[in-house]
Amino acid sequence: MERSLMRKEVIPFLNMFGALIIATIITDALLHLFDLVWIGRWLGIPGVILIMLSFLYSMRKRKKISFGKPMTLLTLHETFTWLGALMILVHAGIHIYTILPWLALLAMLINVISGMTGKYLLDRSRRFLANKKAAYSQQGLSEDEIEKKLFFDSTTFDLMKKWRAVHLPITLAFAVLGITHILSIFMFWEWK
Repeated sequence: MERSLMRKEVIPFLNMFGALIIATIITDALLHLFDLVWIGRWLGIPGVILIMLSFLYSMRKRKKISFGKPMTLLTLHETFTWLGALMILVHAGIHIYTILPWLALLAMLINVISGMTGKYLLDRSRRFLANKKAAYSQQGLSEDEIEKKLFFDSTTFDLMKKWRAVHLPITLAFAVLGITHILSIFMFWEWK
């Protein structure tokens, strides 16, 4: 039985994002259960550090640095971003009382989603469509018949290709909002 692009690629992607949310809820619940909520307050720092380290991949990709293997740095980028996002989500919890941290958190979540789109969906979806097209060609279908059979999968793929248009500006927005949040913490910190 044929599997659609939605079932083969999009649903697993949503499961990965769901795992981030579930891990956040479980971690936060455990911190509350063991009366260690104060740890969550400090998880923002290692979370930000991990996300900053994840940019080594982007720097290598744009030839700003020359060390490291691109595939290794890509794996670290994905891992550090996921773990950093988890720590920041636990840090945020439900204890945000001002708009700036909420905006930074929202920008981070959109950034994570758009980054995961590129990672988990785009390349795999391109291969999925190519394989399906090749299979239909081998069955002797005409180009028009193949196009009709692949219409919904092609439309889904075309929408997913637009992920960079969201990912880069949201990365910048997240960086600006995150830095502004951190600076505001230092400005209003009780330094006594």
